[in-house]
Amino acid sequence: MIIDLHIHSKSCSDGNLTVGEIVREAKIRNIGLMSITDHDSVDCQEKAMVLARKNGIRYVSGVELNVTFSHPRYNKGKSISLDFLGYQFDVKNEELKKKLQLIAEYREERAAKILNNINVEFRKEGIEKLTKKDMKSIQASVDGVLGRPHIANYLIRKGIVRTKQEAFDKYLVKCDVPK
Repeated sequence: MIIDLHIHSKSCSDGNLTVGEIVREAKIRNIGLMSITDHDSVDCQEKAMVLARKNGIRYVSGVELNVTFSHPRYNKGKSISLDFLGYQFDVKNEELKKKLQLIAEYREERAAKILNNINVEFRKEGIEKLTKKDMKSIQASVDGVLGRPHIANYLIRKGIVRTKQEAFDKYLVKCDVPK
């Protein structure tokens, strides 16, 4: 059996395909068990379960959560970022949904802070600063939860960088804000 338990959707995260497109592609590739593990979002789980079942694919609920870990005896107390994959949870769990909503709200705040940091770099380079209008354009391009890849895509659309990798190398790593 072919298994893929780490897929991001365009519908609810930073993937390239919608949930429907993912399931169609999984069917073409003969995937027998799958899970969509969007970043900090379970909003697409019910749709994915229905589509997978209709296509004869076994499905496990999934999510990818990013956490910051620090301990005085590990890494000299410096925090590190870890990605955790969670599976087989109740997709209707209201407490989980509320927590993920708080994370989504923080992602919006974080994105605004990242744009402020990018503006500092833009000033040095003589590039016109990003405004609230730019932030709204970025938000409008997001189907799921806002992340740095969405900012990278916007920088490409504005003609500031040519690729996502360039956006990360030149701005998004340097201008990052802790999660």
